[in-house]
Amino acid sequence: MKEAKRTLSKLKTLGSGKSDVFDDVRGMYDEDYFNRMLSLERKRTQRSKKPFLLMLIDISRLVNSHPNLVVIHCIGKTLEEGIRETDVRGWYKMGLVIGVIFTELENARGEVRDRIFGKILLSLARELEPEELDKIEISFHVFPEDHDKEGGKGRFNMSLYKDILEGERKNGLSRKFKRLMDVVGSLLALVLFSPAFLAVAVAVKMTSDGPVLFRQERIGQWGKPFTFLKFRSMQVVQADNPHKVYIEKLIRENKAANGSGAENGEAPVFKLTADPRITSVGRFIRKTSLDELPQLINVLKGEMSLVGPRPPVAYEADVYDVWHRMRLLTVKPGITGLWQVMGRSRTTFDEMVRLDLRYVSEWSLWQDIKIILKTPWAVIAGKGAY
Repeated sequence: MKEAKRTLSKLKTLGSGKSDVFDDVRGMYDEDYFNRMLSLERKRTQRSKKPFLLMLIDISRLVNSHPNLVVIHCIGKTLEEGIRETDVRGWYKMGLVIGVIFTELENARGEVRDRIFGKILLSLARELEPEELDKIEISFHVFPEDHDKEGGKGRFNMSLYKDILEGERKNGLSRKFKRLMDVVGSLLALVLFSPAFLAVAVAVKMTSDGPVLFRQERIGQWGKPFTFLKFRSMQVVQADNPHKVYIEKLIRENKAANGSGAENGEAPVFKLTADPRITSVGRFIRKTSLDELPQLINVLKGEMSLVGPRPPVAYEADVYDVWHRMRLLTVKPGITGLWQVMGRSRTTFDEMVRLDLRYVSEWSLWQDIKIILKTPWAVIAGKGAY
């Protein structure tokens, strides 16, 4: 055990890039550098549309039972001889998990993945004893994820976003303050707007048949679904959903145009502004954003934040482009956000996504406070709301 600790300690003293110790294990990159490369490869894939395959070799059980660099050297030799020069290999988790990024693949699933797995496993079997091989776990992770087949409903494979998870941990104190602001703010708002809450509930119930609250599954942070609450503003009818048809058509048109329509002012706006299902009361509460009040309950439950990207419905996330999905990472969805105060429903879909990504990259508590302060004016001005 002392030897294992010395080994890990030696590995953890390394800087970025390669070092003498990594030369001993066949030139694998250190943890920080490898995960920067993983982040860079995600960005390349968002543009090229060519998937990549991340292979993780978990040797933690092997290191704990056989703590020396000889075995790691053998694995490093196997990888050096068994993969292409263009593939990236290094420490996904220092001294415990080795990662390999197979880049520029036409297809990263099925036969391709099986062929790589068979080749690596056979090479390892030639270098290691059977009892050593049994202590190694190999897993594969494809980017972009196929949400229809791998987890469903927009869920993300956390292994592909280690850099983002590390960023969350580094900003842990700020995140706790954000959560505190959410809890205190939502409680105060529920008390302050309780008369409006009651009045809207009565108006909805008296003017149309159906429940007071509209419940819908939305996609939250990291693709986790949750039940989204609003005051019902539409008639309860069993018919085709015009919003679904509109959103799917909108996103596909944005993809086809590759953003050119938005630059020319020709891309359709994000919101459907003439939904025939909306009631007279519903039109008013949407115009004043009173229909959003029940989302304060979502905030209290920790499913949403006061400020953040808009939570998409499942059928919307299903037709997202790869870069669109990045808005579902890092922060929880919010009641208000940057795109609401800057454009609301006048914003095109790609512009909305870019504003959400800008919010995510520039996030701070002060930015949240500024957005909250700007929200009432955006509601009063009715910038594009129904």
